[in-house]
This record gives sequence, C-alpha cells and structure tokens, in this order.
Amino acid sequence: MKTRTAVRISLILLATMVVLAAAASGADYNVVKTWKLGGDGGWDYLTMDSAGHRLFIARATRVMVIDTESGKQVGEIPETAGVHGVALVPEIGRGFTSNGREDTVSVFDLKSLAVEKKIKVGSGPDAILYDPFSKRVFTFNGKGHDATAVDASKGEVVGKIELVGKPEFAATDENGTVFVNIEDTSELVAFDPQKLAVKSRWKLADCEEPSGLAIDGKNRRLFAGCGGNKKMAVVDADTGKIVASLAIGEGCDATGFDADRGLAFASAGDGTITVIRQDGAGAAKFGVVQTVSTQKGARTMAVDTKTHQLFTVTANVTGTRQDRKIEPNSFVVLVVEAAH
Repeated sequence: MKTRTAVRISLILLATMVVLAAAASGADYNVVKTWKLGGDGGWDYLTMDSAGHRLFIARATRVMVIDTESGKQVGEIPETAGVHGVALVPEIGRGFTSNGREDTVSVFDLKSLAVEKKIKVGSGPDAILYDPFSKRVFTFNGKGHDATAVDASKGEVVGKIELVGKPEFAATDENGTVFVNIEDTSELVAFDPQKLAVKSRWKLADCEEPSGLAIDGKNRRLFAGCGGNKKMAVVDADTGKIVASLAIGEGCDATGFDADRGLAFASAGDGTITVIRQDGAGAAKFGVVQTVSTQKGARTMAVDTKTHQLFTVTANVTGTRQDRKIEPNSFVVLVVEAAH
C-alpha cells in the first residue's frame, strides 16, 4: 500500500510539474471558442488587425471581416477573385488584397471596407505584405515567379523583382530587408524593398516546400514552416544559417511569432499548432513546448499581438486534393488562447 501511495504521489507531482512548466513557458494553449461562419468557398491567409480587433479572412471570391470580440461578421470586401491575402496600412487608412485569378490588387478603405480601385500586378499574386520601411505593398506572384511593388499612398505599381522560383509567404524586418520563402526550390530570399534588388539567396537544408514565414526582429530570427517534411527551420536573418530545426505537424501553411511572450507557432492541416520557445535572449537553442489540438484542415493562422490569441479556420472537407468538397455551412473560426 505504501508503495502504491508513493507511486500515486509521484505521478501527481510529475503532472503538476508538467502543468507548471507549461504555464511558466507561456504555453498552455487550447481552443476556447468556435465561431461558426458558414458560407461557400475555400480559404487562405488570415490577417489580424489587433488595434481594430478585426480578423480578415480570404474566402476565394471575397474577404470576410470578423469582429474578434464578438465573433460576428462585420463586413465584407467583394469581388476579389481568387483572393489569397490581405495587407493593412493603418497609417493611411487603407488595405490591399491579392486577387490571384485576375492578377490584381484591390485597394480598400480600412473603416468602410469600400473598394477604391483595382491595380494590375504580376501573374498569380499570392502572399501580400506591407513594408513600412519602403512604404510599399508587395505581391508575391506564384505564376510569375516575381514580386510586384506598389506605392501604398499612390496606389501605383513602381516596379518588380525577379525571384527565380515560386514565392510563398514573406516577412519584413522593417529596416530595409524583406524575406520571402521560395517553395519549389526550398530557398529563402532576402531583398532590398527600396532598390528592388536581391541581397541574399539561402538554401534551406532539410526544409522542403517552405510556406509560412514569421520574424523575430529583435533577435534576428526567421521561422519558416516546411510544409513538405513537417519541420520548422529557425534561420539567422543576417547569415541565412539554420540555427534550429524542429518537428511540427503535417501540412504547415502558416507560422507566427508573439514578441511579448517569445513564442513561435506553426499551424498545420493535420489539426495541430506547434508552440516553440527560444531559451534565452539571442540564444540559438529552441524547443517545442506544446502541441495544440485544433481541427483537421486548420492550416492557416493569425496572431493577435494585443490579446495574444491565435486564430485559425477550417471546414469539413471530403474528397481528394484534386476533387475536394467543402461541406456546406461548416466553415468555422477557432480561437486558441493560453490559460491565465
């Protein structure tokens, strides 16, 4: 009896230590809310407006705008054929969408969501990013293998940069360098957003089909989600050296970073979000501190830098990748939050 009691006590203590360790690392995340939105169409990138507590969701032919306090839809940006992503420029009160099927960018008013104009860009615009340093919006064109630069204030194309490969998501250090993953060559390209010139091209060893990309500007670290082989590559933003390679879920399409908590995230279509922590400021040691269960298909993600919540979306999908069908009215937003 004494032995059994001792074993029970040991197990309780061990479980308590695990919970305390997760809490200490800020990694005690769970799905806390599910908002059923429904509606037809697939989905792609999510964009968070933390100041305005709004979530922008690309839905194939339009962008849904959700109030992140109520979970209700508060608006929509229409006629965005093949929309992939949204870039927000609060300083001029504008937003931009990348419309992949018509090779355009829609420019809209951030308050009213009214579309002001459409701009012709490169072939197959996918990811889209605003760079505060150059004050330009960049579309990363999957078919054209290049990026188009748009003057945010004027709403005019000012040039392009050849990327020699299929670009996926991008990140900016807001200090003169933009980084973009090249999916089909497993590379990371760094370029000057003002001169539109490539600075560096780095091969991402052991990182197949890099997609999502996030940045820790303070510690100069990039977090690349390797969708082809279930890894996250942590890359030195100055040298291109991979400083850590961590196991994540299958089918990663987005990564994120919470600077206040020092945590990186990788969302994957297998229904997981991997939470990664850096051990010490400037250190090269990283570790997985939690794997959060979400829902199958929840591959894209946005991080709210104010509330520290994570948002991901999915629906009930059947069939193959070539012939997939989305169950009507099954589209949902999942809100992921750490225990206080």
